[in-house]
Amino acid sequence: MGVVNVTPDSFSDAGRFFDAAAALAHARSLIAEGAEMLDVGGESTRPGATPVSAEDEIARVVPLIRAIRAESAVPISVDTMKPQVARAAVAAGAAMWNDVTALRHAPDSLAVAAELGCDVVLMHMQGEPQTMQAEPRYDDVVAEVTGFLRDRAEAALAAGVARERIWLDPGIGFGKHMIRHNLPLIAGLDRIVALGFPVLLGVSRKRFIGALDQDAAPDQRLGGSIAAALAGVAAGAAAVRVHDVRETVQALRVWQAIAAARPA
Repeated sequence: MGVVNVTPDSFSDAGRFFDAAAALAHARSLIAEGAEMLDVGGESTRPGATPVSAEDEIARVVPLIRAIRAESAVPISVDTMKPQVARAAVAAGAAMWNDVTALRHAPDSLAVAAELGCDVVLMHMQGEPQTMQAEPRYDDVVAEVTGFLRDRAEAALAAGVARERIWLDPGIGFGKHMIRHNLPLIAGLDRIVALGFPVLLGVSRKRFIGALDQDAAPDQRLGGSIAAALAGVAAGAAAVRVHDVRETVQALRVWQAIAAARPA
């Protein structure tokens, strides 16, 4: 899953694709590099990010989704917590709603997800983007995140979302200490996979990588991003959300080819 941030304040690209033409060109590049899905977002959810209105978010993402859909059949995900944005995005051609709040942001989020009938990603986040990294606490981060995702999947099922439409995301970097929480979650990802839903893992350029490498800047975290992505796929992740598509695709192909060459 390639990332297209149509925001002026993304942590990973500093707003380079906020311009509509630049965003479309970036989407084309990601597809050419091997992206099998695109995740389009119009509101930054980095720590301390400023919220934007639904109207502004729609104005950012809908024209881009329409433009991508006009020239490519690649599945498009909309990264939003707002039901009205998800509704507009699906009408424009999106096939997935990627929600960092696991359909908790609005009273009608669950009902809208069921109505739209699209795939839905339920992500774990402790707190909210403005404050989530202030002082995250867990007694057992893997057990608590797994339990939360199980409960949200059950809530979605009860609301009428089809089981085959539900994806889970542990929310690496969302209300988690860079080392104490993110690393155990990746190491214990198989427990989330065991819930029986496809898992989306977003580790690309995350701050924990910089914490392990002399505070490397986001665009200097490629090696760590690939290492974490491979660890996630090895644990059963169905998809990885990445900024560096070409390099990640290459790493996955080589890793899979080596695995296939092992003697039976």
